[in-house]
Amino acid sequence: MELLTIIGIALSLAMDAFSVCVVAGAQIGRPTLRHYFRLSFHFGLFQFFMPVLGYYGGVFIESAIHSYDHWIALSILSFIGLKMLWESFKDKESDAPANDPSRGATLLMLSIATSIDAAAIGFSFAALRIPILKPAWIIGVVCAACSAAGLLLGSTIGPRIGAWAERLGGAVLISIGIKILIEHVS
Repeated sequence: MELLTIIGIALSLAMDAFSVCVVAGAQIGRPTLRHYFRLSFHFGLFQFFMPVLGYYGGVFIESAIHSYDHWIALSILSFIGLKMLWESFKDKESDAPANDPSRGATLLMLSIATSIDAAAIGFSFAALRIPILKPAWIIGVVCAACSAAGLLLGSTIGPRIGAWAERLGGAVLISIGIKILIEHVS
């Protein structure tokens, strides 16, 4: 898989974490280095591990789905993309965690919630027989960087941009799913 495609996937997956960090930045007001580290590290770490988990779960059933794996990849990516688009129109402020979102159970839950989609990407990579470690590292690093950027942006301009970033991420995932389908059908 091309590096630009992997980076596109990574950026798309990072949009959930970016959006959460924009809201967290707006909520915290003046994030410290600890806020940046905790949110970026945890979101990046979970974004690294979830595709690996999805991949190894998918390896076991790959031989049974080889003839229609591109349709599965399209379906998964489209589902995730549409879900991101749908969620981008919801009121995020009512879902915003109280207090400091970079600590304790709130941080753990946000890390899991923003990385669930990455497990499906790992499953798609297994179905397409694409090695996972390099993409997983790229996904994790890109997510950590986007998380830090989201926290900075949220602390300066507020949560309005978060929904648009999530919409862009959803559209990119759907586009990548269509690209995979076209490549495998032609």
